[in-house]
Amino acid sequence: MNAPLIILGVSGSIAAYKAADISSQLVKLGVEVRVVMTEAAERFITPLTLHTLSRNEVVRSGPSHSDWKPIHIDLADRATLLLIAPATANLLAELAYGLAGHPLAEIALATRAPLLIAPAMNGNMWLHPATQQNVETLKGRGARFVGPTEGSLACGYEGIGRLAETEQILAAVEDFLRR
Repeated sequence: MNAPLIILGVSGSIAAYKAADISSQLVKLGVEVRVVMTEAAERFITPLTLHTLSRNEVVRSGPSHSDWKPIHIDLADRATLLLIAPATANLLAELAYGLAGHPLAEIALATRAPLLIAPAMNGNMWLHPATQQNVETLKGRGARFVGPTEGSLACGYEGIGRLAETEQILAAVEDFLRR
């Protein structure tokens, strides 16, 4: 039996560095991990780091193919779960509106796999009515959320907006895999 395939989407947040630990811990669970990075995420963490920890090539912006299929369709077809950690306010808007300007958004549109989102952003951005409307839209389509949590934010604020701890994200993934 093949291991479950979890696509780990990483968007451009300072919390992107935590994707390294998430990827490593997912591999320890015995799942296949394919990391898909937005261009902005690459400003915070290198594809080489995530390639090494996931043990798979990282999907980045630009066209690429797997055998005869575009990589975003191949991964979308094979995914057991699409986990996005961290998810920025911009990415939430792209997902809510069905925009497909990069491989991560394309996979989100093409997959039938469940979507688990771990947001990370400034608290004012998280609480903004537009972001909350996008969250409700995504929940209405079946997306599940883990976090954000409260604490010190990179912008100097205290409050909601921190990426959920790796343990919380992994617990949500394990809960999904048990179902």
